[in-house]
Amino acid sequence: MKTSAYAILILTCTIPGNCFIHGSGVAAGLAAIGSAIFTAFDTFRCRFSSCCDDTWIIKNITGLESDLAMKLHGQHLVQKTVIGHIKGHLRSPSPPKALVLSFHGPTGVGKNFVSRIIAENLYKDGLRSKFVHLISATKEFPHDGMIPFYKDQLKSWIEGNVSHCERSMFIFDEVDKLPPLLLDVIKPYLDYYEHLGDINYRRSIFLFLSNSGGSDIGKIIFEHWKDGKTRETLELTDVENFVMKSAVNDNQNGLWHSQLISNHLITAYIPFLPLAKEHVRKCIRDAMVTKRYYIDVSAVPDTKVDQVIKQLTFIPEAEQVFSSTGCKRVSEKIDYVMMGGSLSHLEL
Repeated sequence: MKTSAYAILILTCTIPGNCFIHGSGVAAGLAAIGSAIFTAFDTFRCRFSSCCDDTWIIKNITGLESDLAMKLHGQHLVQKTVIGHIKGHLRSPSPPKALVLSFHGPTGVGKNFVSRIIAENLYKDGLRSKFVHLISATKEFPHDGMIPFYKDQLKSWIEGNVSHCERSMFIFDEVDKLPPLLLDVIKPYLDYYEHLGDINYRRSIFLFLSNSGGSDIGKIIFEHWKDGKTRETLELTDVENFVMKSAVNDNQNGLWHSQLISNHLITAYIPFLPLAKEHVRKCIRDAMVTKRYYIDVSAVPDTKVDQVIKQLTFIPEAEQVFSSTGCKRVSEKIDYVMMGGSLSHLEL
């Protein structure tokens, strides 16, 4: 009497892309075939649905360099620092810790814009990627009396997302409006631990966006200008320490007395400088094309740029050197100027 071999296949799936087979009384070859089937299925599925792989996490450093050079105006410190740190972080198969960049500066100078450029060049779906997570302080954490709840919520949010993809990116907007000490709950995920609960957080990226330090940055660049120096001669070391001190000493700031600072877990404090008129003029030309008033920047007449400039405010009052709102109000002022005149000249 011959003995029949019965195969019991148990399919175990954890997260998408991680299906494997247990075999009981199964030849190794049969198990391998089963695994291959599910691997093929995952490969097919990932062609149409976001997966934590190179198809959806594109890591386009060349595109990042090009976009920052062409689209970001007046921020030489940002271009150099952002590219250097992101390039180094992505090229390392096992970085020592998560990349943490803290963006500081007044409103309208490009902090959110740069975050979007980074997302668009690292992830196929940009800010819409399921691996890019944007959190607004005023929207998500509005009540000071709920900090214990917020800490649990933030902890679970980060752990859940990184468990699904180690190459996740987190953007914290309006960090200066976060309840003080809330960010301390994420300290372990930014530290030098190889694993926490079998999760590797060291390949993730954290961006903190804040208006803190804007006043100090403004004073430094204004004195630099008064001394007759070009802004391009300003070095990161001339500004970074002032920005860090401003963040840690402002008791209305989410980084106030934060362990992230005292434990040196923030990779770089990146200052965004106030924009001069020449930079705002470039923003106007870019926006004119984006809004389809003209086909390219060379077609935008200086007279139209001048009209928009007149609608904006520059400081200090006597010198009129820097825009008080950066490029933030450019778009609405363009519509005001363009809609106020004849539409016959529009290049649609």
